[in-house]
Amino acid sequence: MNAYEQLDAWVDAHFDEETRFLQALVQVATDTPPGDNAPHAERTTELLAGMGLKAEKHAVPADEVAAYGMQSVTNLIVRRRFAEGGPVVALNAHGDVVPPGEGWKHGPYSAEVVDGKLYGRASAVSKSDFASYTFALRALEALCQPLKGKSASVAQLRGAVELHFTYDEEFGGELGPGWLLKHGLTKPDLLIAAGFSYQVVTAHNGCLQLEVTLHGLASHAAYPETGVDALQAANRLLTALYAHNDMLRTRRSAVAGISHPYLNVGRIEGGSHTNVVPGKVVIKLDRRMIPEEDAAAVEAEVRALIEATVAQSAGVRLEIRRLLLAGPLQPLPGNAPLVAAIQKHGLAVFGVAIPTSGTPLYTDVRLYAAHGVPAVIYGAGPRTVLESNAKRADEHLLLSDLRGATKVVARTLLDLLRA
Repeated sequence: MNAYEQLDAWVDAHFDEETRFLQALVQVATDTPPGDNAPHAERTTELLAGMGLKAEKHAVPADEVAAYGMQSVTNLIVRRRFAEGGPVVALNAHGDVVPPGEGWKHGPYSAEVVDGKLYGRASAVSKSDFASYTFALRALEALCQPLKGKSASVAQLRGAVELHFTYDEEFGGELGPGWLLKHGLTKPDLLIAAGFSYQVVTAHNGCLQLEVTLHGLASHAAYPETGVDALQAANRLLTALYAHNDMLRTRRSAVAGISHPYLNVGRIEGGSHTNVVPGKVVIKLDRRMIPEEDAAAVEAEVRALIEATVAQSAGVRLEIRRLLLAGPLQPLPGNAPLVAAIQKHGLAVFGVAIPTSGTPLYTDVRLYAAHGVPAVIYGAGPRTVLESNAKRADEHLLLSDLRGATKVVARTLLDLLRA
């Protein structure tokens, strides 16, 4: 039995334990908002300790968390060092998730297993990779233990593995990986971040979110000339924004899996009563950017469009507040060993080719890339987000994907660290 087969056998022998670990993680809610995620970090720490893995707890100061709009964030780092001279490979997954919403047939925190599927919020995105990464590391450690009187082979591996379990992906990641990197708590050489089992994602979209407030002057609807209608100004702005969105379709990305930029208006609030000219309207918009675009240039373009359009509405005062600016991810040249290893072992484990692609989502990986860390997105899950019902009712994970991805990651770590 070669080393890869030994890793696979260990994962198979401990898969029921891995499934129970994931169930325990799903059963602790991490809805964000409100973002009270420290209890989940405590539970994760306790479970890891039971496996002999010590997690460093890095609590973000309460004032920073409150200013960010959340309640508590404690990020975790598990470090496993082997011999000197090799790379530090980080594995990052996030525990925060959107609230469950309605329409569930299986309880969102039940972690039920039915017909080979584990149900629950974050079962696929991305508490699944808390499990796949933890058990991949444990399989690697088991390979290094003495066997039948032979000396330990730990010296055959060089470098280190770090597990980064963070709790701020839904709000942008600045208090998750961004906070760990900013404070010098980690400096990995390579990164694998939570993803799905049948593709290696090497690029992703960026996202700009703005809150646009139009201030007019409320007045009685019987005397509309005494007011300034903020809703009419908003209507003009919406027309301009949707025309801009049509134009964005002509900007094509060269990255497979990504098409073009787009703009979405996700929320509108305004007015006070049917018989009152609206004096205030608030619009929240989301502008997705392709990897070829520059985040600062995109924000400048959108702001200029808004300002020029609103200027056509006499008496309307404009406020623009940035809610989020997450730059796109472009692949760094150093990610080649990650891609090659995952593709090799993905084919061996799943029996299908594992292509590289981009994703229209934005992720925490951009924060590592901004620090010069070559990264890919790979983990446990189906071929598409839609298949998993992520962020919808009855989110689920095929346990066969969890088993396979754990093997692929363990094999990949062995390749990267083998002396």
